[in-house]
Amino acid sequence: MALIDTYGRRINYLRLSVTDRCNLRCRYCMPEEGVEKLDHSEVLSYADLLRISTEAVAAGIEKIRVTGGEPLVRKGILSFLERLGALPGLKELVLTTNGLLLKEMAQGLREAGVQRLNISLDSLKPETFAKITRGGELQRVLDGLEAAEKAGFPPHKINVVVMRGINDDEILDFVELTMKRPYVVRFIEYMPTCGDADWRELCVPGAEIRERIGARYLIEEVSHSERSGPSKNFKVQGSQGSLGIITAMTGHFCNGCNRLRVTASGIAKGCLFSGEGVDLRPVLATGDDALLRREVQRIVAAKPGRHEVTDEGAETVPFAMSRVGG
Repeated sequence: MALIDTYGRRINYLRLSVTDRCNLRCRYCMPEEGVEKLDHSEVLSYADLLRISTEAVAAGIEKIRVTGGEPLVRKGILSFLERLGALPGLKELVLTTNGLLLKEMAQGLREAGVQRLNISLDSLKPETFAKITRGGELQRVLDGLEAAEKAGFPPHKINVVVMRGINDDEILDFVELTMKRPYVVRFIEYMPTCGDADWRELCVPGAEIRERIGARYLIEEVSHSERSGPSKNFKVQGSQGSLGIITAMTGHFCNGCNRLRVTASGIAKGCLFSGEGVDLRPVLATGDDALLRREVQRIVAAKPGRHEVTDEGAETVPFAMSRVGG
């Protein structure tokens, strides 16, 4: 079975948030004062998250990415991931993490059936990393990367949100990292999720990132799979790893968007920037799994053609990425 929306896009990728809690306060994810935490009663149980996932896979979802907040801070996450990975029809189970708890949990994640990790790492400089994350310790993340490699994970995807005047001077440092290690480094354009008026000043366009890299290195295109995200992939000739650029703001990839999101509180969204979502809790309360599957199909049918954030005069409704699922 395939999930096809009204624009002819095949929707086969679910980003599933299991918590709004996080052990960092990254400046592009939430305001400095943090955000009001969901009450524990508002967060879906693992049983309900599994029900949603089961019906989503039955409807045509092939890949699930578990997100947060920081998913590794939720108690019982390993046993949940093991059950999730065993779903019939699920082809890919991946997880996004900030890496702080990887050193202790990498082996357990691998044994639970997680196939790949995406790790947020916005700087290779301790001071800059601490500034972006508001206190994070870079070495803990680097230790986590090493532990995950030893646990047998394939080369990591490293996500770098590029911010002008903050970490854009490290673009070539991350490129050099892929020459030494088989990592997939993906540069992500800064998005105005927190409603900051100066987001255009912070956003380094993907074309500029590509130009900076091309001015130093010979690069070649790299193909990507059907279930992969919207990254435009390439590599430096002769490097072990590869690179990608996600042009969320300057280059709409909406016409190829293949994803749905479900927040930890059960709100399903067809687009990250959708002001409203569909509350799945009333459907979950009925106990009718067939109805839940039809609701997933209905949400796909209502998925918008594209976001309007960059349109002239468009107003951005602030939200914390930790609440939506990063």
